[in-house]
Amino acid sequence: MTEASLYLFQQLINGLTIGSTYALIAIGYTMVYGIIGMINFAHGEIYMIGSYISFIVIAGLLGMGMVALPVILLIALIVAVLIASTYGWTVERVAYRPLRGSNRLIPLISAIGMSIFLQNYVVLAQGARDIALPPQISGGWTFGDPQLFEVSLSYMQLIIWAATFVCMTALTLFISRSRIGRACRACAEDRGMTNLLGIDTNRTIAMTFIIGAALAAVAGLLLGLYYGVVNPFVGFIAGLKAFTAAVLGGIGSIPGAMLGGLILGVTEALTSAYFPSEYKDVVSFGLLVLILLFRPSGLLGKPEVEKV
Repeated sequence: MTEASLYLFQQLINGLTIGSTYALIAIGYTMVYGIIGMINFAHGEIYMIGSYISFIVIAGLLGMGMVALPVILLIALIVAVLIASTYGWTVERVAYRPLRGSNRLIPLISAIGMSIFLQNYVVLAQGARDIALPPQISGGWTFGDPQLFEVSLSYMQLIIWAATFVCMTALTLFISRSRIGRACRACAEDRGMTNLLGIDTNRTIAMTFIIGAALAAVAGLLLGLYYGVVNPFVGFIAGLKAFTAAVLGGIGSIPGAMLGGLILGVTEALTSAYFPSEYKDVVSFGLLVLILLFRPSGLLGKPEVEKV
């Protein structure tokens, strides 16, 4: 292989890694929109809180003298998922449920307000500075010719891919085969009729927020370990990118969120590799506009049918 092809392969690995975490966060946006037709703009802050909780738990366990890294990461994951899910449930109860029957603009403003509240809440609680964590998982494999270019695949990247695959598979099985998953699909089709059939739509919608928050916490742990730094403002950027991925793939479609996240991650990696890094957002959002011009519902989205 030539140096150019090896370099391209390296950027694809990097892009798929970041895109996988975008996809995990985008699931929360697409599930909420698919069921209640609204955008949860506080979702990025849930991801940020999941990162903070993971860092706090890992640092606390290391400070207590625990050395078994798999156990530390498992405990951090469980705690982050539980706390982030609680925040997701709270956002639904406070910012959405009381306003569900009102004009769509009102819950949107409420969600933006919740996002600002959570961001500043973390600033007051933890400070606005970056919080760093020493690398916990190091090492990996290298491929290629050392005289040309070596492609590296780290253990952390492999863990991100594996965790994303497991989460997506579990979510797909849950939505397609479980009772709650069938209720979610029924709510997405017709919430009024679902209520008439005796399904508790409030419980189903709350469960949707909880599932999305749990996946965001998983992404928070993975990206926190990958970059080794977190601050109160990472949720806004990551949430915006994940929302873009959800729209790109077709908001309301879970496979679309996955596809959109991967495309966005690869696009950013390739743009940063071959152009100045400042252009990556320009190219990513330009690609979004271009796709929506030809596919207004996204790559895998379905056009909305007006019900009469």
